[in-house]
Amino acid sequence: MAAVGARLFPTVLFSRRSVEKLNSNQISTVTPRLAVSADQILTFTAESHGVVEKEKDKKVLKEKEKRWISGWNEYFEQSKELIGADGGPPRWFSPLECASQLDNSPLLLFLPGIDGVGLGLISHHQKLGRIFDIWCFHIPVADRTSFTDIVKIVERTVKSEYQRSPNRPIYLVGESLGACVALAVAALNPNIDLVLILANPATSFSRSNLQLLTPLLEALPDPLSPGLPNILRSMAGESLRRVLDNVVQGLPLQNTTGELVKDLTTFSLSLPVLADILPKETLEWKLQMLKSASAYAQSRLYAIKAQTLILCSGNDQLLPSQQEGERLLNLLPKSKCALRKFDDSGHFLFLEGSVDLVTIIKGTSYYRRGKYHDYASDFIPPTPDEARKIIESNSLFNLVASAVMLSTLEDGTIVKGLAGIPSEGPVLFVGYHMLLGLEKIPLVSRIFLERNILIRGIAHPMMFMRSKTGKMPEISSYDNFRIMGAVPVAPANFFKLFSSKAHMLLYPGGMREALHRKGEEYKLFWPEQSEFVRMAARFGAKIVPFGAVGEDDLGQVVFDYDDLVKIPYFRTEIESLTSEVTQLRGDAAGEVANQPVHMPLILPKVPGRFYYYFGKPLETKGRKQELRDKEKSHEFYLQVKSEVERCIDYLKVKRENDPYRSIGARLLYQVTHGFESEVPTFEI
Repeated sequence: MAAVGARLFPTVLFSRRSVEKLNSNQISTVTPRLAVSADQILTFTAESHGVVEKEKDKKVLKEKEKRWISGWNEYFEQSKELIGADGGPPRWFSPLECASQLDNSPLLLFLPGIDGVGLGLISHHQKLGRIFDIWCFHIPVADRTSFTDIVKIVERTVKSEYQRSPNRPIYLVGESLGACVALAVAALNPNIDLVLILANPATSFSRSNLQLLTPLLEALPDPLSPGLPNILRSMAGESLRRVLDNVVQGLPLQNTTGELVKDLTTFSLSLPVLADILPKETLEWKLQMLKSASAYAQSRLYAIKAQTLILCSGNDQLLPSQQEGERLLNLLPKSKCALRKFDDSGHFLFLEGSVDLVTIIKGTSYYRRGKYHDYASDFIPPTPDEARKIIESNSLFNLVASAVMLSTLEDGTIVKGLAGIPSEGPVLFVGYHMLLGLEKIPLVSRIFLERNILIRGIAHPMMFMRSKTGKMPEISSYDNFRIMGAVPVAPANFFKLFSSKAHMLLYPGGMREALHRKGEEYKLFWPEQSEFVRMAARFGAKIVPFGAVGEDDLGQVVFDYDDLVKIPYFRTEIESLTSEVTQLRGDAAGEVANQPVHMPLILPKVPGRFYYYFGKPLETKGRKQELRDKEKSHEFYLQVKSEVERCIDYLKVKRENDPYRSIGARLLYQVTHGFESEVPTFEI
C-alpha cells in the first residue's frame, strides 16, 4: 500500500505517515463473520466429465478468504493512525501519492459509512487510482458535526471542483450514511454533472433493525458506561446475547438485537480497534445522524437528476438493502439509474475480497470522462485477472464445444490455429450468427488467450438499455460482455472503433440469424445493402470473413417463432418482450427486419463440436475512392457474404472426417492423454 500523500485540499489540511503494507504472516488467523462467511464464498466448478475439482476450489476459496481478511486487516491497521489523537473538523485526504494515470480523469469523492474513517475503499485504491483522482472524506471519532453541515462541506467541494473542470463529471461514492450525503448533494445541485455510486444506502434506516440500537444503548446501566467497547471486547456469541437480553429485559428488543449487535461486534474480539472507532457516545451520535440523514435524503429524492448506480447486498444484517435498492430504482430517473445485487455479501460491501468496484464500473459502462460515456475513448480494457475470471466462468461451455479453429495466411494457406488473424487493426470480423449466438464464447476467449487480441463485439442495444422494464433478462446479465468490450451497434461507434484501430466483431444477420426458424441452420439473413464496407474502406481496415458450425450438433429447433405466434399466450408474450427492446432496421426490407424477441424450443443433443474457419483477410486499404461508389461497394459486400458462405460449407464437409466430433470420443481421448491435452481433429 502506498503511503498516503500529504496532499492539501481547499479549506482542509490533512496528512498521514507512511504505512508499510502488511505481509502475509501478519494476517489474523481468526475468520470473522460480519454478515458474510467464507463458506458463502465457496463455489464449485463442475467439469463436463462430472468431476469436481475440489483441490482447485480449495485454493480459490483460500485466496478469497485471504483477500477478504487482508482487506479488513489493512482497514483496521490504517484506521489506528486516523483515530489516534484525532481532533479537528471533517476533512478530505488523498489515499495515494501519485495522480491518476489517465488524462482528464474524473474526480472520485468517497463518503464513508457510519464508521466515518474514510478508508472503506482501501482494497480498491490502487485500481481506482489508475482511472480516477481520489479524495476520501474523514469524520473524526469525537467530531459532532451535524448531517446538514457535512452536506454543506461536501457541497462546497463539489461546487469548487465543478467550477475548475465543468466538462468533467464528479463521482460521489457513498456507503450507508455516505450514500445519504451523496443523494443530498445531488438533490441540491441538479445542474452539476454527478455520478452517484451508492452502496447499501441508509435511506432504509427507518425500516431497519439498526434503529433499535438507540434505546438499547440508552438502557445500558452506569457500570457499563465506557460500556460498549468493553462488552464488545469481552463477549461473543450466546454469551453476548445473554448479557444484552439481561440489559434490555422489559424492552421489546431481546428477539432482534442479539444477532444484530453480534454482527457488528464479532470483529472486535480479534480487532478491538472497531470499538475505538465507534465508542458508545459516537455510536449513539451516528445512529441519530443516520435517522436525520435518511429523512433528509428521502424528502429530496424527487430533485435528483444525477446518473446513479445502486449496489445492494443480499446478506446485509444492518439494513434491508436489496429492498431499498429496488425502491430507489423505481423512484430515481429510470434512464439514469441502474441496480446491481450482491446476494451473498454483507453490509460492508467494499471490504469484501470478492467485490471489485472498478470491475463493477466497467461492467455497467459507468466510467466516463465527459458528459456521455464514449465506448471507444472511455473503454478500459479488462485486466488479466478480469479476463481470466470471465473466461473461466465459461470454461464448462468451452470444454464441451472443444472448438477447432482454422485461419488463412496471406498467401492463402489454411492452417490450424489463429496464425492468420491480423495483429494490427483496424480489423473487422464478419460472420454467421449461430443459434442463440453461442459461437461468440469460444471465439472471443480463444483469440484473447492465444493472440492477446481483444475483440470488440458490435452488439444489439438490448444489452445496454431497455425501452421499459419487463420480463427480459436483467441488464446486469450482460456486464461481462461490456467488460470484454462489447458496444451497441451504431454508426458513431463504428467510426470510433475503426479510428482507434480496434478488432471488431460484426454479425450482419443479427437477431434474425441467432433466433432462426426450423431448417434455417447456416442460412445468412443479411441486409440487401452494405452496412460496413465504405466505413471500413475509409480507415483502410482488413475484413476477415469467417464461418462457424456446430449448432446442429448441440440442439435442434423444434418449436420456432412461426409455431409460437399461433398460440395466443405466446404471441402476447413475444409482443411484450419485443416492446421492451430498441428495434433495429425498422426501415430495412426483407427478413433481416423481422426481429421479434422470443425463445424457440430447442431439443438438446449429445454435444458435438464447434468449428471456425477464418478466411483470407480482405484488404480495403487504398480502395477508399473505389469503394465510395455504391456498385463497387455492393460488389465487395457480396464478396464478403460469399466468403462467409464458403467457409461454412467447407467446415460442414470437413467435420465429417473428424474422429473426435462427438463428446464421447473426445472424453475418451482426454482420459487417455490427460484432460489438459488438445484433442486432434480432421486433416486439412
